[in-house]
Amino acid sequence: MSRKRKIFDIEMPPAEDIPAVKTSDRAPDKRRGPMATAITENADALRGRQSVEDAIRAENDALAHELVRLRKEGLVTELVPLDQIHSDKLTRDRAAGPDTELEELKTSIREIGLSNPVRLERRDGQGYELIQGMRRLTAYRALLEETGEGIYATIPAAISEAAAADDSYRRMVDENLIRKDISFAEMGTLATAYANDPANDCPDVDKAVAVLFKSASYTKRSYIRAFASLLMLLGKSLAHPNAIPRNVGVELKRRLDADPALAPKVASALTAAPARDAAAEVAILRGFLDSGAGEASVSKPGKSSGAPRKAKTTFQISRPDGIAKCSASNGRIDLQFDLDFTRLDRRKLEAAVAELIDTLKKA
Repeated sequence: MSRKRKIFDIEMPPAEDIPAVKTSDRAPDKRRGPMATAITENADALRGRQSVEDAIRAENDALAHELVRLRKEGLVTELVPLDQIHSDKLTRDRAAGPDTELEELKTSIREIGLSNPVRLERRDGQGYELIQGMRRLTAYRALLEETGEGIYATIPAAISEAAAADDSYRRMVDENLIRKDISFAEMGTLATAYANDPANDCPDVDKAVAVLFKSASYTKRSYIRAFASLLMLLGKSLAHPNAIPRNVGVELKRRLDADPALAPKVASALTAAPARDAAAEVAILRGFLDSGAGEASVSKPGKSSGAPRKAKTTFQISRPDGIAKCSASNGRIDLQFDLDFTRLDRRKLEAAVAELIDTLKKA
């Protein structure tokens, strides 16, 4: 016997009055199996991993471009074999002859390494051109020859693309202007060599000084021009031009300009003392300044009065602010240091000299 269903009348609200259900408010679909859940989680993990890889790839690309830029600007240090380095492009401002301070540099490199890399430019062909660091390169070559150790077969270097000769010279000069021991004679020699090189299109030494030593003060450039002129006037008669003090060289050049006949006399006086050392040569030059009559006040060698004495002791004193070079002989001591003694108060200078003499007499 069938049962009869009861029917109820239910009034439904209009559709527009029924609020929409958000997806997040829905109950989780309990019908999803573990396989579907695993696939979803794996897809999410893959998308996250891809995002991380894309970020790493973008960062690596940025770093690669930055490395290329730094290398072009010579800001990346690389180890370069010594036999690939040439030094033909620039005329060096270092005087020819043995470098008395090279042993100190070699000792420093052996003990603590090279603190300042050399600077190179790429050549059109193979290898590199040296722009800055001739003494450092010389020290490495000497160490390699002496020890045979492979560590000295390559040198730390900052490499940049080849630049115009003017720019390369400026880089070399600006670095060397910082050195305490570079002489005005060396700078004058470089300016003369630069002006004489047809490739530089430089009409005279004055222009060369203006180009090469642009960062120097006006006064310093005038000293360099004076020494360049002095070296041209006296030629090869000067055996120790780098030892000439600034005030002696500048004043002597002024005297030579005022009296053209004086240059042959100075050259003859220098030639008459072929075995002279640096101190004796400076003494001869000072003689022409002290006499005021165009003749050297230094008597001929062999006489005790006024004859330049050969220095028997030479040494250097390393200080935080530079290197003091000294030479001492019987009755004479010469001191070279990057300090304008003419600007010091005379009383302080006299007191310092008196104290030095008293200290030495007690020794």
